[in-house]
Amino acid sequence: MMQFRQRIASFKYAFRGLADVIRTQPNAQIHVVVSMLVITGGWYFSISRMEWIALVLTIGVVIALEAANTALEYLTDLVSPEYHPLAGKAKDAAAAAVLMAAAAAVVVGVIIFGPHIMALGY
Repeated sequence: MMQFRQRIASFKYAFRGLADVIRTQPNAQIHVVVSMLVITGGWYFSISRMEWIALVLTIGVVIALEAANTALEYLTDLVSPEYHPLAGKAKDAAAAAVLMAAAAAVVVGVIIFGPHIMALGY
């Protein structure tokens, strides 16, 4: 029974962390809004199961990396409250991971939605 309570608590902490990321990080807020638009577009265009899988995985990776980036920023600020070049490099590398995932997400979006939008005559 104790392990079950610990598992429930771990989910509570994870959701609390996700809520903090979304509440405090402007880029995470942008990712969430864009994700909602993409999901709406998927329903509108009745995309295939495989396209849904690609979108869900892409959205999950971007938001997960945004959360990891935020965690690294918090930890870096804790251990290095004053500027240090290595702290800056760590933050930049984590931000680059989010940037690369977001860029890949745009490519996935173009591949999936491009043909649907072109079929509308735009």
